[in-house]
Amino acid sequence: MMGRFDTPSRFPGQTAVTWRRTRPAIALAILAGVLWPPFILTFLVWPPQNWIPGREFDFRLLAVLIGLVGVPLGLWLIARERRRTGRPATRLGIVWRFMLYGGLLAASLQVVLALTMMVLGWFGSANPLEAVGSTETVLLIYGVGGLPVAILVGVSYALWAGLCAAYLAFMPAPEKVRDRLGVMGQIPRA
Repeated sequence: MMGRFDTPSRFPGQTAVTWRRTRPAIALAILAGVLWPPFILTFLVWPPQNWIPGREFDFRLLAVLIGLVGVPLGLWLIARERRRTGRPATRLGIVWRFMLYGGLLAASLQVVLALTMMVLGWFGSANPLEAVGSTETVLLIYGVGGLPVAILVGVSYALWAGLCAAYLAFMPAPEKVRDRLGVMGQIPRA
């Protein structure tokens, strides 16, 4: 049986939420958000060949390291926004913020990677025309080709992290008490 959606507040994810009061719940949300299932499953099927950071470092390990920084950063940004404006107030809003932040983080890191590879290509070139060719190739591969893929992976990873944060770090907010007699809005005078 389908639920009735006669008002927008009855749509899925529109329940008002508040932070869970325990620190282990937030730590569990961070840990679950970092452990994105596609990476974990591919680690089991294709273990990384090189665990040491360098040129041959496995990109899945790099993405997990970025997630170790990105998920707590996303929760911190949401906490700061909730203190300032009271938003996002729903689970859907929390997931949406994570997807926005994840896409922006992935795009900015891919641009930094493309620019770094471009500058490194300049130093490895023998003459200016070779540097121009290196720049074209790097921007085509890492910029034009790699940017959409990086954004897609970043938003997908952030969707998982946002769902983990919305359901593990937040709980449904208690119902607001209606002021039926008008006495709750009065300030007692001393």
